[in-house]
Amino acid sequence: MSPSTDPVAAISQRLDTFIVGVRDSTAELGPEAALLVEAGATALRGGKRLRGRFCIAGYRAVAEAEGGSADLSPEVVAAAASLEIFHAAALVHDDVIDNSDTRRGRPAAHRSLEASHAGSGWVGDASAFGRSGAILLGDLLVAWSDDLLEEGLAEASVARAAAARAEYATMRRDVTIGQFLDIAEESAFRTEADDRHADRALRVASYKSARYSVQQPLAIGAALAGADASQLRALAAFGHPVGMAFQLRDDVLGVFGDEAQTGKPSGDDLREGKRTVLIAFTCERLDAEACRVLDELIGDRLLDDGQVASLQRTIVDSGALDRVETLIADYAEEAEGALSGANLGTTALAELRELARAATVRTT
Repeated sequence: MSPSTDPVAAISQRLDTFIVGVRDSTAELGPEAALLVEAGATALRGGKRLRGRFCIAGYRAVAEAEGGSADLSPEVVAAAASLEIFHAAALVHDDVIDNSDTRRGRPAAHRSLEASHAGSGWVGDASAFGRSGAILLGDLLVAWSDDLLEEGLAEASVARAAAARAEYATMRRDVTIGQFLDIAEESAFRTEADDRHADRALRVASYKSARYSVQQPLAIGAALAGADASQLRALAAFGHPVGMAFQLRDDVLGVFGDEAQTGKPSGDDLREGKRTVLIAFTCERLDAEACRVLDELIGDRLLDDGQVASLQRTIVDSGALDRVETLIADYAEEAEGALSGANLGTTALAELRELARAATVRTT
């Protein structure tokens, strides 16, 4: 079946085909294995397919500039779909780390597996089973991502496959280290001076999100189209600030977002103890005692709605929200400037700009 010309449809179609193959190849392993496979299929449902779309946009930007076809090739669709599987793995592990109950309006994977254990009448600790199962599910999804990427690379030239594989490896390394930096910051922030917190939070945003969500997907797609060094530099100069703006928008939604739209309770990042730029900017404007109280409340999973609302008011009154919004706008402007004079297809440039807007001006 040829892929759809619409990126989101093409990615979803490729994921569906991949899952059918996985189900067929694991059918003989029994119902317990099927439980894990179906949890993986569930983890792939929904979402904006943003990373896959940036991968395809990077491919089209280079292909169009070089006078080639910007149609969706099997290798770039497979690569884009593999990024969505990798993203699902990251979310499963992230929810275990953060002890989150929900994801995209559904029970998080570890909660769903916990419920399956309890509902089946199995012995032992259902919660421990759910967490262990979700860790393994995340590992399985990473393996699936590798498998699908390699399926696609078999269609590419040796040089382009090697370049795409190297960009994928960079992405995988950076986001894993970034995730660790994120959890480390929740423990290490007390040992750092207040005026360093914002820079450290931006470092987390860069490695955990900006490179992985936008910069590297662009590079993977561009590599599959045969990008030269100048094209890769232009896409990186565009992709990193877009990714930073994307993560800062995520930080704002994690504190102020509407649960009906985000699928997460409002203020969830406050309960989880996320040491974001928003929190760093807030503390910079508070006196020592008020900052101490803020530090004690951030990360308290028992925060009630009234306490969340009070923290939200403190953030707004400190000017931190306005500062983050200004930073988002600055990153968006930096990204726009990076495209000026770049040797990239004109039609694809419009697609990149639209994706940048979707990543930074959003409510989900």
